[in-house]
Amino acid sequence: MTEPPHPTKPHHVVIVGAGFGGLEAAFRLAGAPVRITVVDRRNHHLFQPLLYQVATASLATSEIAWPIRYLLRDRPEVTTLFATVTGVDAAGKRVLLDDGEALSYDTLVLATGARHAYFGHDEWEPFAPGLKTLEDATTLRRRILVAFERAERENDPRRRAALLTFVIVGAGPTGVELAGTIAELAQDTLPPDFRNIDTHKTRVVLIEAGSRVLAGFADDLSTYAQRSLMSIGVEVMLGQAVTACTADEVVYGDNRLDTTTIIWAAGVRASPAAEWLAAAADRAGRLQVLPDLTVSGHPDIFAIGDTVVIAGPDGKPVPGIAPAAKQEGQYVAAAIKARLRGVTPAPFRYRHAGSLAQIGKRKAVIDFGRVKLRGTLAWWIWGIAHIYFLIGLRNRLSVAISWLWIHARDQRAARLITQGSSKVSK
Repeated sequence: MTEPPHPTKPHHVVIVGAGFGGLEAAFRLAGAPVRITVVDRRNHHLFQPLLYQVATASLATSEIAWPIRYLLRDRPEVTTLFATVTGVDAAGKRVLLDDGEALSYDTLVLATGARHAYFGHDEWEPFAPGLKTLEDATTLRRRILVAFERAERENDPRRRAALLTFVIVGAGPTGVELAGTIAELAQDTLPPDFRNIDTHKTRVVLIEAGSRVLAGFADDLSTYAQRSLMSIGVEVMLGQAVTACTADEVVYGDNRLDTTTIIWAAGVRASPAAEWLAAAADRAGRLQVLPDLTVSGHPDIFAIGDTVVIAGPDGKPVPGIAPAAKQEGQYVAAAIKARLRGVTPAPFRYRHAGSLAQIGKRKAVIDFGRVKLRGTLAWWIWGIAHIYFLIGLRNRLSVAISWLWIHARDQRAARLITQGSSKVSK
């Protein structure tokens, strides 16, 4: 008697990282003859473009983050694992996990993101934290708010001035948005709340080693952004690289500035994905991938998002922004589906939808290429665009109401000091 054939197991796709790229790939694989395992060391997906608003007490953490399991709850073919990946055994087609376990795959998608880069000075991180995770945001919010609280009790004028000096290193979108929001927090929101200090005397100093702010934007928008920042009290220091950071001061160019709060927004370094595969990478550790977003020598491994570097149609590297990661996630899902049908996918082609940056609560700049916008209209478009891409009606309504309240009343309801002690890190 002939035995019945064993059922063929579905093609197993493992996605490491549930950021914009990884989650988009999982969403777009719906209906494909695959089983999917999503692995992430955190249990939530984060809407990172608004992370700075958590750090500056404008939004609550729950308004920009959602449990991964919740987002994939209606996908029975998807398994979510809360684990940290420590390496990849490419020869054995296994993902290595921190508990010693291994996860086999047929196709691997690395969407492991990036962290801050200190250009060889990792010793600065305790004094100048960056902003990539919810933990980073709540740490920064605590440091910012505690600085005002300690200044309220400080009798030494010099020490009080240092507590009321906030330094942001790096004038890209994150640095500009942080500087503008901290300035308006000090100028508009906090003045009625304190009795012993005048928060109008707060100094917000934005330091940039390059020649202008928002270097990725058109020159006229960069100039407008700088003028707008200066109009709300931000001190912009250009062409001066930071050479030292401590618990009490920052050194840039030939200047020393007493401060207890430094925020790092100057650069990023990719995850160790390139090291896991002993693959070629650029100076920031980003994997150099082929035109179909696979790793050279490993056609069964895709890499996307901040993990990789690949040239766009203009020859410049595709920017490390959410829309780019989502496009790459969409492409990888389509490529996997095509391969399963026996079709070779066309190369990935990035489509730049535009660059946006907020400058305070009533101004923004938008660069769509031929169309450039600035001011209040740009701010409304910026807000609508971000609300649109949030997940779920409740979150969209909650963020919209929070922003309207800030716009109308200059009040930020998320001014809660949580986690850790009230001491500024030394």
